[in-house]
Amino acid sequence: MNNRIYSVITGTGNYIPSKQVKNDDFDNNEFYEENGKKIDKSAKEITGKFLEITTIGERRYVTDDLQTSDLGYFAALEAIKSANINPEELDYIIVANNFGDTRFDNRSSDNVPSLASKVKHKLGIKNPDAIAYDLIFGCPGWVQGVIQADYFIKSGDAKKVLVIGAEVLSRVSDPHDRDCMLYADGAGAVVLEGKESSTPIGILAHKTRSDTFSHSGLLHMGKSYNPNFEKQDDLFIKMNGRRLYQYALETVPQAIKACLEKCNIHINDVSKVLIHQANGKMDDAILKRLYALYNIAESPENVMPMTVATLGNTSVATIPTLLDLIIKDKMPNHNINKDDILVFASVGAGMNINAFIYKSI
Repeated sequence: MNNRIYSVITGTGNYIPSKQVKNDDFDNNEFYEENGKKIDKSAKEITGKFLEITTIGERRYVTDDLQTSDLGYFAALEAIKSANINPEELDYIIVANNFGDTRFDNRSSDNVPSLASKVKHKLGIKNPDAIAYDLIFGCPGWVQGVIQADYFIKSGDAKKVLVIGAEVLSRVSDPHDRDCMLYADGAGAVVLEGKESSTPIGILAHKTRSDTFSHSGLLHMGKSYNPNFEKQDDLFIKMNGRRLYQYALETVPQAIKACLEKCNIHINDVSKVLIHQANGKMDDAILKRLYALYNIAESPENVMPMTVATLGNTSVATIPTLLDLIIKDKMPNHNINKDDILVFASVGAGMNINAFIYKSI
């Protein structure tokens, strides 16, 4: 069999902010409904129900001195060190994000220059042929960045690509909306390289879909639910949680199955499912439905490692952070071995869904 070029992950990194925010830190919040009516329950009752529904008990926020590009830079440093490469050798730097840089005292998105340009500058890379750009694709942005990197590598346009997912959601979440407790901050990064092999390795297949016709408004920007909020012009991330939950259950398992079928792999051959984590119980339901598509009643133990209970929803940073934690033995009872088949999948604003299948080396 002739050798082919495959896209392989050779380095990983993450940045998990130091500021730990627990559910009882929201006990002094006043929560409102979408219609502007104050919720007639104590904050403690609300946070207790929130934990029951989402499994999230704590999350991480950045300190006031940091912005999203800083987090991306920290994760990139780790990934480059892990890959043991000269950053000047990078052909592309792709930064998945959705809000650019936001300061602690100003929620306005700063996207000029792009976060990728800022990260490249912070890394001190002088090579003008290292192309830096941002990718805005909702929570699936990092997965889509990896898919784009795979295209670049397999076309011969690139040999080494840095893909980062970084987000500071704490600064774009409405403190008077219960959903604010979902969101967190963080960054994750990988280096992908082209490797010759006579047998399939690395990225084996990928699948993306965008359901904008009837679902583009499930996640959007809107004003605070508090009608007396001090800054009436500020916009925050808003979500139709019930419809999004149902959409994810109906579409994510099918997208993953279609991706597995593209490379003729059965679900029984999958070692790990690394999925975007916005809600622990939703991910459990997605996994159950995925296996049900194969007429399997129960999924194997430890197939889906989870961080959402302690790190919250970090959007584009979730999956690369999870991968890095597993690889560096920071996830108890989870590891990745040679020839393991991994599923990476995400769902988010757009609505967008994507997945790729990966064989570890």
